[in-house]
Amino acid sequence: MIGGGVLYLFTKQTKIYTNSLSKNAELTNESEYGKNYDWPSASEDSGIPASYEWAIKANGWNKGEREGASIFYTKGDHKIDVISATKKLDIIRVK
Repeated sequence: MIGGGVLYLFTKQTKIYTNSLSKNAELTNESEYGKNYDWPSASEDSGIPASYEWAIKANGWNKGEREGASIFYTKGDHKIDVISATKKLDIIRVK
């Protein structure tokens, strides 16, 4: 496993995880729709670090389209939006 804390997102029926963020990612907000983090490794220009992208893929998520700082990932019927901005990371449950 890469990094420290495991990130979990919840749907009504299924617990979805995208794997781990590094230990220096600080959860700043959480709702039924997703989670927001302060994370020094996140970048709007470069996106998420390659190690985190690899961890997402290793857990069965398929990378989809990119729209600016937003990248969509799908796993079965589930879809998340990973938004990487300068030192910020948002992970939003789309469906």
